[in-house]
Amino acid sequence: MAADPFNAVIVAIGEVSATKGHADSGRLTPLCQDAPVILYSTDISILAEKDLCGFFVGWPSSPTPAQHLAVLRGSYRVVIAREAGSHHVVGFVNMISDGVLTAFIPWLEVLPDYQGKGIGSELLRRVLAAAEHLYSVDLTCDETLRPYYEGLGMQAVTGMAVRRWHVLNGDS
Repeated sequence: MAADPFNAVIVAIGEVSATKGHADSGRLTPLCQDAPVILYSTDISILAEKDLCGFFVGWPSSPTPAQHLAVLRGSYRVVIAREAGSHHVVGFVNMISDGVLTAFIPWLEVLPDYQGKGIGSELLRRVLAAAEHLYSVDLTCDETLRPYYEGLGMQAVTGMAVRRWHVLNGDS
């Protein structure tokens, strides 16, 4: 497997500059000394169900940790954010794709305590950068999130969806 240019990049939460570096490029000093350091990775091989707790806040019904892990493992591309020194995931984005022309981003989630710190934006930036060769990358969101995604360079399009919340509970 080729080296992943997005793997092992460290960013300190709370930065006001573009201070970023690769783990092997020397020591990074966060601008805010108490800010946790976030590690972004595409390697999900070491993830376990216990690393995926606390997501899907406000959903009428949430996927189980087993379903969540299976979705990530079955995705075309995944980027996770972890607090350095921990396997606990604080944010993730996944992409499904035909690998030729189109892709879809079903989930972008950041734990509530880590929201508003740029983690979601960085996750989306990384997954979109890895899809530059694709004609289209689609994402559907609730109306309240539309300004967030527009601010990240996405444009609104008309779409339709079916949501079967009972499937998340294991009811077929």
